[in-house]
Amino acid sequence: MTELINRPEYLNQLIQNRDVDLVKIVTGIRRCGKSSLLDLFHRYLSDSGTADANIIHMNLESLRYRNLSDYLAFYDYVSERIPRSGKTYLIFDELQAVAHWEKAIESFRLDFDVDIYITGSNAYLLSTEFSTLLSGRYVDIRMLPLSFKEFLTFYDFAPSVTAEEKFQRYLQFGGMPILREYQFNEARSNQALEGIYSTVVLRDILQRNSQADQGMLQKIILFLCSNIGSITSPNSIGNVLSSEGDIHAGKGRNVAGKTVDKYISMLRSAFIFYSVGRYDVKGRQLLKTLGKNYIIDMGFRNMLLGYRDGDRGHILENIVFLELIRRDYRVYIGKAGDAEIDFVAEKPSDRLYIQVTESMLSPETRERELKSLRMIPDNYEKIVLSMDRNYISSYDGIKSLYLIDWLLA
Repeated sequence: MTELINRPEYLNQLIQNRDVDLVKIVTGIRRCGKSSLLDLFHRYLSDSGTADANIIHMNLESLRYRNLSDYLAFYDYVSERIPRSGKTYLIFDELQAVAHWEKAIESFRLDFDVDIYITGSNAYLLSTEFSTLLSGRYVDIRMLPLSFKEFLTFYDFAPSVTAEEKFQRYLQFGGMPILREYQFNEARSNQALEGIYSTVVLRDILQRNSQADQGMLQKIILFLCSNIGSITSPNSIGNVLSSEGDIHAGKGRNVAGKTVDKYISMLRSAFIFYSVGRYDVKGRQLLKTLGKNYIIDMGFRNMLLGYRDGDRGHILENIVFLELIRRDYRVYIGKAGDAEIDFVAEKPSDRLYIQVTESMLSPETRERELKSLRMIPDNYEKIVLSMDRNYISSYDGIKSLYLIDWLLA
């Protein structure tokens, strides 16, 4: 195998689930490292004594398997290769290439002593049919592009490069692992990102949604990229596009909004965007209207719009959102009275309230960011993250942290 860069957080999740009777499904946007993760896991199995015959590892997008496009042919091919003794590890990459693959997977579980690992580049992999068939018998491991901490291990920096300069590179180029080959060459990096983006749009969205309009999809993507971290709704986006003549409002109410909603759902399913709902902290309930959308990687946004430093506050917010997802939080936008809280992050036994801002140095900004957190009536941890290297670490019990330190914690 070629040189593989370790991503221990994800590899450890696979190792911890090894031999547990659940199908392990690694999902994430194309080229975020899923295939490399399966290669790393294959190597781990070999190094820990598993015989080669007991590891069946296939990438279903390879033409080698072009005749396995339906589940029966796929089942027969794999079944013939499973040894009759010992546990066999089945590792299937880009399994969405096989029609009704879930029927074969369930049959392998029933018929053989196997442990199954799957990747896929779109959420259709976890569609209703599959969820119904394997209800409660799979674990979904969501893979994201590189975190800032991983980014620092992927690239070689001269000793003189400061943490802020490294972080600036991260904001500009993003965390898609493939860009390592281009060593921050902007033109080549953008070409690579454009190739991934086009594949996602064409194969993971337009091929699966024959009624979708490519021009409309592109306009909605550009709108979302320009408005990351801004509170919007499908209706408000539809109204903007209607007024600009990009989308027909139709005679019925909210036709434009419904169209936008459908396209955003497609983008979520291809793992390009996350949509985040709002949570009323005082009323302790989810609100049905308005939310925010965040992009999976800043590199794509910069490739589409050009790198714009003017809205760094929203860019930083996007980075924090992705980091909270990596840390297994369920994330909402918070509302406390008239005040907005950037993030309410929950785990079964924990909750965090987070404000993100470029700087807390101006009294007006400081008052605005702290006011929202002060209005929260409970005692869970409240944090303001900023780019200030500030000696003030707390305001009346509200923590003030340097964003880079928080990302590397």
